[in-house]
Amino acid sequence: MGGLSGISIAIIAAALIFLLFVILKFPVKLLFRLIINTIVGFAALFLINIAGGLIGVSVAVNWLNAAIVGVLGLPGVALILLLQWLAAFA
Repeated sequence: MGGLSGISIAIIAAALIFLLFVILKFPVKLLFRLIINTIVGFAALFLINIAGGLIGVSVAVNWLNAAIVGVLGLPGVALILLLQWLAAFA
């Protein structure tokens, strides 16, 4: 109790990033593209974690994966899965 929850931290981080974009006059089109990539990527990670239980695949949701998925979207999810698959053989 007394600490910030993960959702609170995410909302604060999103607000700070939005404020930074406004201050730097970041192109709005690129901002929306980043938001859409993030939403689609996280939805894909969520579905992979749910359906992956059936085939033995799971992807950790952490800051690195969040950054990759946020920037690349679905290709980022594919990259994470590929790296995880390659690491299994190393």
